Amino acid sequence: MTALGTKHPAAPSPAASRLMSRKRWVIIWLAFVGLSINYLDRSSLGVALPFMGEDFQLSATQQGLIFAAFFWAYDFCQLAAGWYVDKVGPRKSFSLAAVWWSIFTVATAVSQGFWSLFAARFLLGVGESPAPSSAAKVVAVWFPVRERAFATSIWDSGSRVGAVIALPLITLVVAFTSWHAVFIIIGVAGLIWAAVWWKTYRNPEDHPGATAEELAYIREGGARSQASDHDDAARLPWRALFKYRTILSMMFGFFCLNSAIYFFITFFPSYLVKERGFDLLNLGVFGAIPGLCAVAFGWSAGYVADRAVQRGAPVSRVRKTAIAGGLIGGSVIMFAAVVPEAWMALALLSVAYSSLTVAATGIWSLPADVAPSSRHVGSIGGLQNFASNLAGIFTPVLIGVLVDQTGSFVAPLAVIGAISLIGAANYLFVLGKIEPLSVPSAAA
Repeated sequence: MTALGTKHPAAPSPAASRLMSRKRWVIIWLAFVGLSINYLDRSSLGVALPFMGEDFQLSATQQGLIFAAFFWAYDFCQLAAGWYVDKVGPRKSFSLAAVWWSIFTVATAVSQGFWSLFAARFLLGVGESPAPSSAAKVVAVWFPVRERAFATSIWDSGSRVGAVIALPLITLVVAFTSWHAVFIIIGVAGLIWAAVWWKTYRNPEDHPGATAEELAYIREGGARSQASDHDDAARLPWRALFKYRTILSMMFGFFCLNSAIYFFITFFPSYLVKERGFDLLNLGVFGAIPGLCAVAFGWSAGYVADRAVQRGAPVSRVRKTAIAGGLIGGSVIMFAAVVPEAWMALALLSVAYSSLTVAATGIWSLPADVAPSSRHVGSIGGLQNFASNLAGIFTPVLIGVLVDQTGSFVAPLAVIGAISLIGAANYLFVLGKIEPLSVPSAAA
């Protein structure tokens, strides 16, 4: 396996390129579709809730608790989910997760009140927990270091695409049918995707469509595999990961990032409707702008990062520039609630969301970058995602309470912006060098 501090292998010759298959890109785009459905599921309630008033009379605090119910389950399952992904592999973990989350998405359609809606969201969170670690594991085993950031930006952009699709799709379905149909349609889509993933996905060495040239390209480029794992690193117990400053810094930094991102997944539609006066049409059209910008910037950032690595830039510098710069840019969210015009707020929110997406692309590249062996990629992804989604528990409740107490979004967005700046400082000054964790023989 190629060390991150060494020169990366040269690109394949033109003759080898003609023989090399591109199954890794088919795989990662299929993962992108899965994450898009995954985030469409979790974003759907935030879009539909303002139009569910006839059936649910909920205060802002109750809405925050329902949003948080998903994250309580999703977050605390992350610790086991990362280990589970490493244990059974992405084929089984991603397929079973999609079946589970689809069932409880459909269950949302038959909810009758606060507690049944709370339960459906809680169980939805359980099912969605293995998805991001599964996708991170796919990148680690299928992609060389020189393509890792762009591949990560593809699957991670599914979270933005899911949220973008949610606005026009759900408002359209609600306008022509009812909010109940929203959750049934999305649930069925998830079940179909699960069947396709189960049939399609295999690890590179087991995939019938991957040629010998592609396998060589993947392995020589530094992709993680059990064949290249050092014995001491492979035996490192899961609990020992908490002893590394790198892991603790990754956990705290991702918490800071998600404190801002989860505003867009939960209260963003309500903010546009209640604070900026958007009607159903404006919400479906203009509300999608920040998400579309985020997708474009995420893909661009991944491509630029990979080009920089290919030209010999240190991986540490490339990752930290993307992550810290993105968090600093995301802090402009604090100004969105105080500008006088709706278009100004939308522009600032677009800048913030795009910048945060750039940071997320770098953050989700880190598990494959720092894992001591291929057997730890999913586990590290689960650990940092566990910490990040504490923000999913914290942020919706905080926003709901502050909105109820102050009558506006000024205070909660100011807090979120400050947390983003703290996260940038963490990645710049605490994280340390980005490279595979050192494992002394005695520790293993």
